[in-house]
Amino acid sequence: MTDSTPDPHVLEPGHAPTPFTGAQIRDATVAGKTLWRRVDEEGAAPYVRVSRFLDCDRDGALFERSMLTLDGQPLGEPQVGRVEWVDLQRHASFPAADTTIEDEVISTALGDLDCWRYSVGRGAEVHLFWFAKSLPGMPVQQEVRDDGRVTATVTALAGPPG
Repeated sequence: MTDSTPDPHVLEPGHAPTPFTGAQIRDATVAGKTLWRRVDEEGAAPYVRVSRFLDCDRDGALFERSMLTLDGQPLGEPQVGRVEWVDLQRHASFPAADTTIEDEVISTALGDLDCWRYSVGRGAEVHLFWFAKSLPGMPVQQEVRDDGRVTATVTALAGPPG
């Protein structure tokens, strides 16, 4: 007899399992949780992306995103919207044929973290995502490589810039 229970980490046929389910992300998120990420993109000035959960419920959260200069000055107005937990999970749902998942320990501003590294190939471009096993939600590090050349990085920060 086989188990026909669907894997909650697989959101659609042909996709690799996501690192976390929507429920795991929800359970790790409270109102006020704030994430800071440094963004470096080829040809653009680096900045800090701030993601703050304003209010959380069973299905999703009110979410604010803003951008800051590296010294903490606002870049434009914050954007506020509602997001469902499964939609946050869906951000890490990639075609299985294009995706490899490996264990890797990386050093970050948050300390040494045991991660799953998702490598998603899209032609000459490869997107890498490091999801900390102990931090359900966004990747703690991201990288875009085009023909092996790093063209963008996003790295978690321990707190606000400045």
